[in-house]
Amino acid sequence: MKKSKHAVETKNLSISWGAINVLDQLNFELNEGEKLAIVGPSGSGKSTILKILAGLILPTKGELRIFGEKQKYLRLDQNNPPDVRLVFQNPALLGSLTVEENVGFLLKRNKNLTKKLIHEIVSECLAEVGLFNVEKKLPNELSGGMQKRVSFARALITDQTLNTNTKPLLLFDEPTAGLDPIASSRIEDLINKTNNKANGSSIVVSHVLSTIERTSDKVLMLYGGKFRWAGSINEFKESNDPYVFQFRHGKLDGPMQPKDI
Repeated sequence: MKKSKHAVETKNLSISWGAINVLDQLNFELNEGEKLAIVGPSGSGKSTILKILAGLILPTKGELRIFGEKQKYLRLDQNNPPDVRLVFQNPALLGSLTVEENVGFLLKRNKNLTKKLIHEIVSECLAEVGLFNVEKKLPNELSGGMQKRVSFARALITDQTLNTNTKPLLLFDEPTAGLDPIASSRIEDLINKTNNKANGSSIVVSHVLSTIERTSDKVLMLYGGKFRWAGSINEFKESNDPYVFQFRHGKLDGPMQPKDI
């Protein structure tokens, strides 16, 4: 029986800014359908991992495979890029484009899709995140929360004319940072709904405990550019590992110190 491909596989993945090792020989695998949280204090390199996975920057050393394919180039330089969808901490909408144009931007590359079909696909994705009759609005006509929902709708966009054997890799960069508990719960629900609708694999980068616990089934602890702990979400909740314990309880005493962050 043929072994299924990993959604993500890294070998000794490293990146440096000058003499500073931001990520140092990271090795991990994400199976198709899994939901991973990468956690750690601010400045530990979490968002840098997502930028590498999204093809926005290249590692200095090491190997990255997405859906079994080795990644050698930036995403914009690839003829047949993997289906990786990044939801930024901020909505990152283009202010001069309507909501429909923002959400359906990539669909316009397919000459086989009519304007009517693109409109139908976009409207369906917007409805999935609870937005109706906003297609012709500009981003500045929407509230911050609505703009956030538009960014999630964009992550749901799928070109239905393409035949692909892989499911998307969804990346969420600090989706609930700076939000109050109620707003965080709504975004966490939206992450889970987006995951279920897209039926892919996901990686959430966060330092918010509720987001970690509600949107993932496995956890990687990152500190000082290295993975310090790995386990299931249930193990994460109960672990006495010094890194995990300090992170979960916000302790000053422990291996992670401000001078090193």
